[in-house]
Amino acid sequence: MRDREPAPQDAERRLSTKEAAELLGVKPETVYAYVSRGQLSSRRVSGGRGSTFDAAEVEALARRNRRESVGTSGSGGELSVRTRLTLIESDRYFFRGVDAVELATRHTYEEVAEWLWTGRMLPGSTFTAPSASVAVARRAVDALPEHAAPADLLRVATIAAATADPLRFDLSEAAVLGTARTLIPTLVAALPPAGHRRRDEGPLAHRLWSRLSVHKDPDEASLRALDAALALLVDHDLAASTLAVRVAASARAHAYAAVSAGLGVIEGPLHGAASGLAHRLLQDVLDQGDAAPVIAGELRAGRRIPGLGHRLYPGEDPRARALFALLEQIPRAEPALLAARDIVETTARHAPLHANVDLALAVLTASCGMAPSAGETIFAVARTAGWIAHALEEYGERPLRMRPSGLYAGPKPPQPLPE
Repeated sequence: MRDREPAPQDAERRLSTKEAAELLGVKPETVYAYVSRGQLSSRRVSGGRGSTFDAAEVEALARRNRRESVGTSGSGGELSVRTRLTLIESDRYFFRGVDAVELATRHTYEEVAEWLWTGRMLPGSTFTAPSASVAVARRAVDALPEHAAPADLLRVATIAAATADPLRFDLSEAAVLGTARTLIPTLVAALPPAGHRRRDEGPLAHRLWSRLSVHKDPDEASLRALDAALALLVDHDLAASTLAVRVAASARAHAYAAVSAGLGVIEGPLHGAASGLAHRLLQDVLDQGDAAPVIAGELRAGRRIPGLGHRLYPGEDPRARALFALLEQIPRAEPALLAARDIVETTARHAPLHANVDLALAVLTASCGMAPSAGETIFAVARTAGWIAHALEEYGERPLRMRPSGLYAGPKPPQPLPE
């Protein structure tokens, strides 16, 4: 039997923009982004306003995206996800291709957040919290017991703010950006004051200071260090909390729910809470005047030394280096800086580890009248902007792509029913 000759429509089946977007699992505007990057070709509809796309070409791109977007790396089978946000290499890190340390030391946290979200620098950017969101978030936070951790306060405030936003299920870019610009200041506004009146105006770092420090009138250098810490911590590739956010966004959870997923992860001592451990270690060294007995006690107890080393930086953590440089401009930070240096030098006798950003945060919190948990709050508020950026990126991808397959290792079925 002779093979059937392909009909003309089989030779080159064309898809509309809507059909191409559905097949790729992206928004229609993303289809045109593929065209602008040379990944797809398009043809204008004769006499119409739209474009059509070669079905075979679209299907090939969809298969390639599925292979590349979520896969395994060649080293250890770790999950890898394509992102255009943060690159970490050679003891440096970059936000959308721009050196992150230079951004953080030359621009405010709000400006760096806008750059991460949109790829545009908006000088003088400020975030304003709606009064209705603040009111409901404060009531929810005030109902928590005094011993509630920073992540508890922020998670409850996030959920409360979500209930005040009836449009939270709108996942369009404009709506999510609007959520980001109001949620972050709402989280700060919901936090209780640190012994004196809340400050609810000015740059976000100034408002956050009144929630963290017992020093009522901070100097400019201290505020600049806090603002830079926020900007330095805004994103760090696929950290554990960020992966949780992307999983939630992949299931099309709204932005508040995605942020709540991130907040549920940062409480771990190996993530957002690490700076609190470094703060306590630093305070012990300050109290004893010598790092040697403190480090010896930690090692004797079988504990790792907090604030040292980072798996992504064989050398110095660039965030720590930048923050230490700013802290050196604060006279009252000198004792804590010397104690941090003592910790690094003492530990280097048996392990050549550099200070990481958790130790730098500990110097900031210990020298500026803040509680040990303040570093966790700074981390969570800062990283919320990065989580939103990753959620936005994930909303533009195929839904539910963050669904790895389990490798079953249990008893071989079928097994008898238990008695």
